Amino acid sequence: QVQLVESGGGLVQAGGSLRLSCAASGRTFSRYSMGWFRQAPGKEREFVAAITWNGIGTRYADSVKGRFTISRDNAKNTLYLQMNMLKPEDTAVYYCNAIVIGTVQAIYDYWGPGTQVTVSS
Repeated sequence: QVQLVESGGGLVQAGGSLRLSCAASGRTFSRYSMGWFRQAPGKEREFVAAITWNGIGTRYADSVKGRFTISRDNAKNTLYLQMNMLKPEDTAVYYCNAIVIGTVQAIYDYWGPGTQVTVSS
């Protein structure tokens, strides 16, 4: 069974930066497109960014376009999210998952613990 462990979150002031990581177990990481999702208090989980299995194609939610960059290292089974120019509305728990990039739907029912990002104004 795949395991996903997110890390790198924290408390940052508006305008600051954070880099999130997602460590995936198993041999299938490099076969899948991967994505980042987030869930703010009282809201549903939403799509943030996605990247194709080979790292060539990316897709972003309009709210983060131009500020966030998704990348991956298949040799390390690790997914990244560089977040710049953070805003208070980016505050949420961030999760990673395999993704159908066309529909931005998560593939696995399993979700890792997530990593908390808090942006102060």
